[in-house]
Amino acid sequence: MKRKLESPCGSGDESISDDVISLRNCDGRPELFYFLSFTLVSKRKFFADWFSGPDFGKCIETICTDHNYDHHVNFMRLLYLPVDLQSDSVKPAIGVLELPIDNEELHPVLGGCSLGAQGRGTVRFATSTGGSCPPFGDELKISAQEQIEYMLGEDEDMPLVTADDEVKSVVRMGLSRIFSTFEKQLSSLVLESDLALETAEANILQCVSDLEWMCHILPKMELMKDFVSSWAGISGNVVGILAHNKLESVMWGLKVKLIVVSGKALEAVGYGNVILPAPIRVQLLKSWLLYIREMKPILDSKGTEDASFPHKMDEDLCQSIEGAIISVVLALPSNDQADILADWMEADQVRYPDLSEAFEVWCYRTKSAKRRLVEGSGRVDNTTVSLE
Repeated sequence: MKRKLESPCGSGDESISDDVISLRNCDGRPELFYFLSFTLVSKRKFFADWFSGPDFGKCIETICTDHNYDHHVNFMRLLYLPVDLQSDSVKPAIGVLELPIDNEELHPVLGGCSLGAQGRGTVRFATSTGGSCPPFGDELKISAQEQIEYMLGEDEDMPLVTADDEVKSVVRMGLSRIFSTFEKQLSSLVLESDLALETAEANILQCVSDLEWMCHILPKMELMKDFVSSWAGISGNVVGILAHNKLESVMWGLKVKLIVVSGKALEAVGYGNVILPAPIRVQLLKSWLLYIREMKPILDSKGTEDASFPHKMDEDLCQSIEGAIISVVLALPSNDQADILADWMEADQVRYPDLSEAFEVWCYRTKSAKRRLVEGSGRVDNTTVSLE
C-alpha cells in the first residue's frame, strides 16, 4: 500500500544549523536532520571528507526502503547524543546507513569496522541498562535490539557474528549487566514506598523484557547455558522476594513475565538444549514448580472476578511450561523424580501443572528396574548353585 506523502519531519535546531541530512523512502517521504557541520566532522571521517570535497553541498540525501526507513531515522538520532554515549553506538549505526557513496569509499565511512565490530557496539547499546536516552525514549535501544536480531537472521552474515568470540564476550557482559540490574531492582521493591512501587515496577518490567529478549538471541549464539545457569542461581531469591507480604497483591504483570522467562529456562533444560548438573536442574525446577502451582489458580481467580484483568497465563503458555516441566522431571535421577512427584501427589487438588504423564513413566521405569534387579539376582543364585 502506498504511503501518503507527508510533510518533512525535522530534528535538531534548524535556526542555528548549516547542514542537513535528508532521509527519503521510495514514496518520497522525507525526514530532515539539522546539524552544525563541525559537529558532524568531529564525529565521523566520512563527513570530514564530504565537507572538504570539491562537490561539497549543504545537504546529504540518502534513499531508504520502507523496511529500513525507521531504523535509519533512529540511528541518525544517535548523532545527537553526547560524545561519551556514542563510542559504542554510533559506529555500528553509521555502518548500516546506506550513505550515497561508492563501494570503494565504504571502508573510510565504516572507519575500518568489521561486521563483528559493528555487532559488539550494537550489542552494548541493546543491553544498556542506564535508562532512556532523551528525547528518544527507548526507541534507540529497541532499534539496536532489532538490528541484532537482523544480524542473527538466517543469512550469509550470521556465521560472522555468531563465530566472533569478542561479540560473544560482549553479549556475556551485557547479560551479566542485565542480571545485576534485575537483582538490584527486585531487591529494592520491598523497600519502596507504596507510591513509588508503580515506577519501580515499570523499571523492572523493562529489565525483565531485556532478559526475555536475550532468551531469543542467546540460542543462536550457543550461549543459552549462560542464561539458564544464572537464572537457576538466583531463582530461589527471586521467588522469595515475590512471596514477600508487600508484593502479595500487586505487580501481577511482573509475576506473569517472570513465569514466562522461567518457562524459557525450563524449556532449554527440558528439551536438552542446555546440559546442566542434576543439582542445578533440581534447584531450578523446585523453585518455579511450587511458585507456578500456587500462582496459576490465583491468576485464574482474578480473571474470573474481573474479565478485564490482563495478566493471565494463556493456554499456549500453560502447555509449553507444563511440557517443559515434565521433560525436566523425566530427565532427573530417579530419587529426585520420586521426591518431586511425591510433593505433587501430596498437594491438595493440584490441577496445574499436571504431572500424571511423568508419574506414569516413573512408575513404569521403577517396575522395570526392579524386575531387572530380581532377574539379575536370580541369575546370580543359579550360578552359585551350579558351582556348588
